[in-house]
Amino acid sequence: MNSRIFFGILLLPIAFVLNSHFRGGTITWRPLNNTPFGGTVTFLIRQRYSWRRSAAMCTDATIATLGYIGGASLVVCVSGSCGYWTNNMYTNTHCTDFNINLDVSSGEKYEARTYPINIGLSIGFLSCCWFADLTKGANGQWNVINQINSIVRPDGYINTSPVAVTLPIIYKETYIQHVHVVQMSDFDSDVLKCRWSAAFSNVNGYDECADVCLGVSGAQLLEENCTLVFTLTTAAIYSAVALQIEDFYNSAATTPMSSVPLQFLFYGYGNPGGCSTPPAIIGNRPNRACIGTPIGSNVTEYVIVQVYCAGKTIIDFITSTPVGMTKSTILNPSPGIYELILSWVPTADQLGPQGFCAGAIDNTQIQSNQWCITFLVGFDSPDIIRPKLVQGSASPIGTIFQYHSIFSIQTTRSVSRPTRNYTFISFYDSTTKTLVQKFDCGWAPEVTYTGLTTVVKFTNPPWIPGHFYYVTFDSGVASGTDFCHPESAPVTDPTFWTFNIWNPAVSSTTTTTTTPFTTVTVTTRLTSTTTINTLLTTTGIVVTSTIPSTTTTSTTSTTTSVTTATTTTKVTVTTPSTVAVIYATNMEDLCKQPILILTVAGMAVIAPVHILVMSVTIQQKDFFKILTYRNVSFVRAESRTDAEAGSVASGNDAFSKKEHAEETRWARRHDAEQIAKYRSEHPAGAKVSPQQRLADLENEKRRIEQEIADLKRQQR
Repeated sequence: MNSRIFFGILLLPIAFVLNSHFRGGTITWRPLNNTPFGGTVTFLIRQRYSWRRSAAMCTDATIATLGYIGGASLVVCVSGSCGYWTNNMYTNTHCTDFNINLDVSSGEKYEARTYPINIGLSIGFLSCCWFADLTKGANGQWNVINQINSIVRPDGYINTSPVAVTLPIIYKETYIQHVHVVQMSDFDSDVLKCRWSAAFSNVNGYDECADVCLGVSGAQLLEENCTLVFTLTTAAIYSAVALQIEDFYNSAATTPMSSVPLQFLFYGYGNPGGCSTPPAIIGNRPNRACIGTPIGSNVTEYVIVQVYCAGKTIIDFITSTPVGMTKSTILNPSPGIYELILSWVPTADQLGPQGFCAGAIDNTQIQSNQWCITFLVGFDSPDIIRPKLVQGSASPIGTIFQYHSIFSIQTTRSVSRPTRNYTFISFYDSTTKTLVQKFDCGWAPEVTYTGLTTVVKFTNPPWIPGHFYYVTFDSGVASGTDFCHPESAPVTDPTFWTFNIWNPAVSSTTTTTTTPFTTVTVTTRLTSTTTINTLLTTTGIVVTSTIPSTTTTSTTSTTTSVTTATTTTKVTVTTPSTVAVIYATNMEDLCKQPILILTVAGMAVIAPVHILVMSVTIQQKDFFKILTYRNVSFVRAESRTDAEAGSVASGNDAFSKKEHAEETRWARRHDAEQIAKYRSEHPAGAKVSPQQRLADLENEKRRIEQEIADLKRQQR
């Protein structure tokens, strides 16, 4: 008995000395395997606490070596199946953050514990003392209480507790109403609610807040999104906030599946006078973004800050960082802009949501609003695929028509509408360097999501012929379907997705621009078949470069044969830098070739051959009846058909008007001569012998050859 009393007396002073400078904390947990198996489940329990730095010293070396801060206190079971809480769990943590000016250091760690399925217990870090400068609970005790639940959910899985992240100390000006949002996330996509920690009548069956319950006087809490609305009335004094984050299986459920504590501080400061606008964290990601982060990947993110008062600079950051994440020195890439670069390689025990929060502090000790993002470890964010010229991920690209209204782009993973408003797809006119139109993907009906594709539809396309355009994407325009909707990275590169509008008024059909945009030549819309035409854009308009190219002129000798007559034509061929286009006027010019005259003459051979062959089986009277009725049109049609075939062989496609008229006159004269000659040589009723027919054919052949020779002399 005496030894037990002595042991208690020995521990109390140690706890008081090490834990009298508490700045808040949280406890969360997740199962290593959320599928029930074997009657037990192993949980990975995470603790995170903040302290006064002078009492829990942390440096860059402490962080690099995963050194511990905090006292040797124990986490204890306060209600439920406490018989299973048998192994000691200490509250010292690996240091992850410190701030010299605010005199605070923070750390976290993970420990595994195994429990039977279908039990529940509440654990807590109970100790003393808060510091003296509190509006409520000065030098009082703290209780940080969490409920662990291994009961199988209605969907057949083991639950994972919610996660909430915050800075340990948040500076706010007094006598101004402030709105502060606590970022919550849940691995199971459950319904989350946020409430004030309570001393009694709560799910934990134990006092959840000790001496700091309702520590912010007059504050209001919106439970659905954990938003605090408050006004601080005393400068240079802290106010403690004690909350419980709870997850419900659905909106109809009334009993939470877990209860997670979150405790932190507000600090009030008076109006500093002059320009007192706080700095603001403006990117690279929006506040409360969720980012997919594969285990073992190299993560790099940027915290970008802007100051709004002359003479103000950023001198420090207060942060809440996952274990292993490092931060660069403060960079000043341009006037009024400051950056902090985050680097991290997440490990397997960090699977699930990992929060990061930051607040920028200027040289007058004014702090920006809290900025938090969640890294979803073990998951990927959808990436917007860079458009390609041929069969790429985006449509349209290259040259398009003025009234084109539908634009789409693909991602590497299935996407959904973002959960935040003010997430924009923006279209810019690079010719005038102005914003043309933007769509808020959080609600705009013009933006739709299906599978891997995001589609934007313009009701009234605003495009100007001859202008060039580009598209940018805010972070999260493409959001994944996992529980916190991991977001795509922002795209601000003006060359990422570009297009330009065809200008039909430009007679040369060539539109150019200065770099960095691709210059384009519009010719005609080609038809793409089963073979990919690499000249086609997504709209079918040919894209070529206007970079000067060498033009080659060559002479080609072409020989065309008709019966025994030949001719050689000199043709000049020019190889252009773009696709050759044949217009109607070009067709007319091509038709004006002398070779057609020779082709027509050659076709005349066919007419008498037909006449002589038909005489073998048709009586003279009937023959002349048919000949008189159809011969002229028959010979003319036959000669035109063969002439067209000859023109294809010789590279010509049609007759000129002059040559057509000459052909018609020649055919009519030739028909009349043939009929007269036949009647004189073959009177009515006379029989024609085979020898006579052969002689007639030979004479006709010689006569035609003579006519061809005469035509060739005339041509020369």
